[in-house]
Amino acid sequence: MTFEYAERIKRLPPYLFAELEKLMREKRCCGVDLISLSIGDPDLPPPDFVVEALKEEAANLKNHNYSFSQGEPDFRTAVSEWCKKRFGVDLAHEQVVALLGSKEGIANVARAFINPGDRVLVPDPAYPVYANGSTLLCDGIPVLMPLLEENDFRPDFDKIEPHDAKMMFLNYPNNPTAATVDRAFLKEAVDFAKDNKLILCYDNAYSEITYDGYVAPSILEVDGAMDVAIEFHSLSKTFNMTGDRIGFAVGNKELVAGLTQVKTQIDSGPPVYTQKAAITALQSYKSSEPPEFLRQNNQILQQRRDLLVDTLCKYGYEVEKSKATFYVWVNCKCDSMVFAKKLLDAGVAVTPGLGFGRFGEGYARMTFTQPQERIAEACDRIARAFK
Repeated sequence: MTFEYAERIKRLPPYLFAELEKLMREKRCCGVDLISLSIGDPDLPPPDFVVEALKEEAANLKNHNYSFSQGEPDFRTAVSEWCKKRFGVDLAHEQVVALLGSKEGIANVARAFINPGDRVLVPDPAYPVYANGSTLLCDGIPVLMPLLEENDFRPDFDKIEPHDAKMMFLNYPNNPTAATVDRAFLKEAVDFAKDNKLILCYDNAYSEITYDGYVAPSILEVDGAMDVAIEFHSLSKTFNMTGDRIGFAVGNKELVAGLTQVKTQIDSGPPVYTQKAAITALQSYKSSEPPEFLRQNNQILQQRRDLLVDTLCKYGYEVEKSKATFYVWVNCKCDSMVFAKKLLDAGVAVTPGLGFGRFGEGYARMTFTQPQERIAEACDRIARAFK
């Protein structure tokens, strides 16, 4: 007996990362010492106070009942307080919804507002969930906004035709390019969204992973943003909690309400004990300044970044020192898939830019979520592979 996929599944492009994962498994099965610079998953552990909170909250049997689809009230209070301390943004309870990681919320917000045939402005290169998990799986039509090096990997709003689009996704600090923006750019984005009656979905998952004095803003700091924007956050990167699947969305109360309504039909919120531990994590912020754990975490990442970038530049690659995220966007000077496969043969896994969209071709994303000695070894292998 055979089964036919729904048309929306058929419209999804081939998932390039699945092919790479298969090749990586094959290499490891053959005994290859593979150094992965490909996956955005921190190797550093969560802070001790978060681990202890998880143990304590998981041991409380009351925390094993269903949560609310919008999240526990005390979790939403903690989110509101964090946004006030970190960004100076005031939020009511109805402007906060708990998420099973920000990726879930980004995918589900389109279910609330996108009808078949609706156009959605999506950056390219970008995290694939904007075009695929959100737009195509809601029978929408992705309209690409090129992120080009000559424009600092930002969309040029003067060259974008909205095409009666209904929604727009933006993500800064950016995955995969590691580009950053300031409030002036965010004001342009908000004005563009208001002028064209767009729902603005702002993915701010990397706001706390920053270097060289850069402080990532929230789009909700911008005048008028609360009229059009919903912002997505995650504890995954900030507290090294990728596997705990806890995040939140904040912003315009109608957009939050729409996302919440979808979630009432799909899930019952993140586990209560995870939300309780997340409260402890968020409360480690005593002001807009990062807590000591995060300062130390970012210092380690910055040292790794410097090693990776300096070594790659020494070998002739064009690489900028990213001010945020744990990625560098490398001009690989050739077909990105050929580049990635050749490095796999050398025992190094990177992500080809093509996997993030057609405007990612010619680049590769590398992470620095490995100890320095492994990064140094990976760079040596890269140099030998392309000597």
